[in-house]
Amino acid sequence: MATISGSTRRWAHARAAGYWTATVAVAAELAVGGVWDIARIPYVSDMVTHLGYPSYFLVLLGTWKVLGAIALLVPRGALVKEWAYAGVFFTYTGAVVSHLTTGYAVGEVWVLSMLTALTVVSWALRPSGRRTGHSTGHRTGHFAER
Repeated sequence: MATISGSTRRWAHARAAGYWTATVAVAAELAVGGVWDIARIPYVSDMVTHLGYPSYFLVLLGTWKVLGAIALLVPRGALVKEWAYAGVFFTYTGAVVSHLTTGYAVGEVWVLSMLTALTVVSWALRPSGRRTGHSTGHRTGHFAER
């Protein structure tokens, strides 16, 4: 029987703590931000208008944010999680570009950049049970023979 070294165990705990810290932070922002978007609170509505987006965009974006938060937190559904991570990454990086190109509320860029980084950290540290078969290194499907 193989024994697990203390340093391996510590790394596993640190990895899990990093994953959950980043994931909960991103999911919380998605959930709260999504609800704010759906409710079209004045702060968010004004910002989106200044960035050049129509107000109905908030309901669509907010709905996807809430669903993304749920997808990141629930067990299973690795493929849905991959799509959620992609959507979150596109949302945050798109917001950074929108702020930089319009010059409006540029102070938000550092927050959006931090959320982008936390999204990448969450994605990179996710446990094997939350990964698709391809991202764990398993070669499956008809391409496995090549």
